[in-house]
Amino acid sequence: MTLPTPLHAPSKASAPRISFVSLGCPKALVDSERILTHLRAEGYEMSRRHDGADVVIVNTCGFLDSAKAESLQAIGEAMAENGRVIVTGCMGAQPEEIREKYPNLLAVTGPQAYESVVAAVHEAVPPAHDPFLDLIPPQGVKLTPRHYAYLKISEGCHNRCTFCIIPALRGDLVSRPAGDVLREAEKLVGAGVKELLVVSQDTSAYGLDTRYAASPWRDREVRARFSDLAGELGQLGAWVRLHYVYPYPHVDEVIPLMAEGKVLPYLDMPLQHASPSVLKRMRRPGNQERQLDRIRRWREICPDLALRSTFIVGFPGETEAEFEELLAWINEAKLDRVGCFEYEPVRGAVANDLGALIPPEVKAERKRRFMEAQAAISLRLQRAKVGRRLSVIIDEAGPTVARGRSKADAPEIDGTVHVASRRPVRPGDIVTVKIERAEAHDLYGIAV
Repeated sequence: MTLPTPLHAPSKASAPRISFVSLGCPKALVDSERILTHLRAEGYEMSRRHDGADVVIVNTCGFLDSAKAESLQAIGEAMAENGRVIVTGCMGAQPEEIREKYPNLLAVTGPQAYESVVAAVHEAVPPAHDPFLDLIPPQGVKLTPRHYAYLKISEGCHNRCTFCIIPALRGDLVSRPAGDVLREAEKLVGAGVKELLVVSQDTSAYGLDTRYAASPWRDREVRARFSDLAGELGQLGAWVRLHYVYPYPHVDEVIPLMAEGKVLPYLDMPLQHASPSVLKRMRRPGNQERQLDRIRRWREICPDLALRSTFIVGFPGETEAEFEELLAWINEAKLDRVGCFEYEPVRGAVANDLGALIPPEVKAERKRRFMEAQAAISLRLQRAKVGRRLSVIIDEAGPTVARGRSKADAPEIDGTVHVASRRPVRPGDIVTVKIERAEAHDLYGIAV
């Protein structure tokens, strides 16, 4: 998704202007925010238009061929409208394809290469910094609405899933010290952020690379460990939502924190499949029967727990029987929120050679059947909320009906709560809503 920067500072004749396009996942969005924060601190202004900027930066995604195509299109548009373009992000880790199509780019850098991007900007248009006038907020520049923010706790990934090239693009796991993460979170909350969305490539592996080394935070030492960090974040007074949590055994430790209200009762687990044979070919944990038992225990501890996951259909060699295993599993697990993707070959991925590629029409049919099964599950779970009173964070105000999210809904990927209210509500308000009607994804209610 293209995200123009929300900043449009008053123009100063000497201030160079940057236009920015951010593509890909929330982890890439955090990278974009860091680059923009650095440049804004040096006095650069942000432009909403390519043709009014001194240079354009495109933060690319290179995970799938479709994402690469979107990135190349964004680069082409920037070249056509401006001509002075710097490319960074995941696709920049393999620059040959970019340079072949656009040889006149100012620079191409890989993901997390903040210093290289800033250096390229300096070379293209030196900063004109006035330390008395060019101030940025302590929480930095954000591309999200004011009331929520993504908090990235690590870079890279130590897994070697056969369908994924992220380690080749972003490297192995590198965890941030817990004290650094908590200080950033504290600044965000102090600036008005009501919801912290914790992201990484593998959130539950946080700290594994540092052997869970402790770092100072306030008056104590905090280990770089998933459950320790979640507990500390839960004391900052904001909603804490956990994303990309692979179901390692120690994930059990955060469920009591959810039951106690310290973090949101929401767990985003990218499970990918349920057939043991497919999971083995994916090089993913394969005991989904045991996972069903854990889900039952989690719900006993925290009855309001909302579980989200994503699955891939049409993985190379996937048989009809293996797909039926997946359908049977989701009907048993009854997950609250589910996304489904058709397998897309990725250049350099091991999975491409693990079995026959599934015809597009078969993949589309399996996705349809999967989503129909899940829609029925989601609708039953949603209807069970009718008559309940839920806390809802408002994302968008309206004259009579506002749009928000319950604790079971992450921004942009889950459902919406439509809130009728007699009193004005603003983005970032957390209101109590009595639910009156439910659909498979959205809820409708009245603020009380």
